[in-house]
Amino acid sequence: MEAAARRRQHPGPGAAGGAGAQPGASFLQARHSSVKADEAAGTAPFHFDLWFYFTLQNWVLDFGRPIAMLVFPLEWFPLNKPSVGDYFHMAYNIITPFLLLKLIERSPRTLPRSMIYVSIITFVMGASIHLVGDSVNHRLLFSGYQHHLSVRENPIIKNLKPETLIDSFELLYYYDEYLGHSMWYIPFFLILFIYFSGCFTPTKAESSAPGVALLLVMPSGLYYWYLVTEGQIFILFIFTFFAMLALVLHQKRKRLFLDSNGLFLFYSFALTLLLVALWVAWLWNDPVLRKKYPGVIYVPEPWAFYTLHVSSRH
Repeated sequence: MEAAARRRQHPGPGAAGGAGAQPGASFLQARHSSVKADEAAGTAPFHFDLWFYFTLQNWVLDFGRPIAMLVFPLEWFPLNKPSVGDYFHMAYNIITPFLLLKLIERSPRTLPRSMIYVSIITFVMGASIHLVGDSVNHRLLFSGYQHHLSVRENPIIKNLKPETLIDSFELLYYYDEYLGHSMWYIPFFLILFIYFSGCFTPTKAESSAPGVALLLVMPSGLYYWYLVTEGQIFILFIFTFFAMLALVLHQKRKRLFLDSNGLFLFYSFALTLLLVALWVAWLWNDPVLRKKYPGVIYVPEPWAFYTLHVSSRH
């Protein structure tokens, strides 16, 4: 009797542990629920610094790359050495993935990190492949290469002997325009879409773009126009844009709205689509460009237009 009374007064360690574990588990569950609630309600402010640097380096290091190669004296960068545009490309290959990672870090949502890392690695590899192929192709301009013609139709290449050399130049063109672009742009747009998927807020009042965001939309959309046309990635772009549109409509049913960063991306892509449509309509009846870009998808490259209608006049 006395032993039973003592056991009732002093419960064993297992019983004490069970009683103590229940409040601890409740605390962890409450904390986990609190984190989820904060994540669902969190809205990031407009990242003006990152978007500004992103737009600036796109214009300077990517769009300005071939222009710099034509502007700087050839004596400073001999044809058997990297050009100033190549150094621009190297800087782009380092700065762009860094800015993309900083964007992902600032997302108020938890995004799939493994997919982000694999995409960044693939992006850097594809952009590096493009760096080599694009460097040689643009250096060929100084020898009379014409971008509006195919590799085999170019005057400086079609008479090469032995003819297997032409195959080598076509392989170089494949690395530049197809493999390099695919490994560069597919992960690039995938990362932007993943980031975009986290740009939603349950508060309607927070679904607005500040004035600085609207100011950046024009240079951003114009750059993406150049990227889509020169990179020949219209199908990838239009697929990404409609995926974004479908996500917006789907989230709207849940009463979730785009925040300022999401609106900035969506407006930039919408402007890009408009500019591509105007570009195609303007050059719709160009017989030379029509020959180079046959098929249903007709989106001429700006540099092909330049070598055909601008540089040929000088």
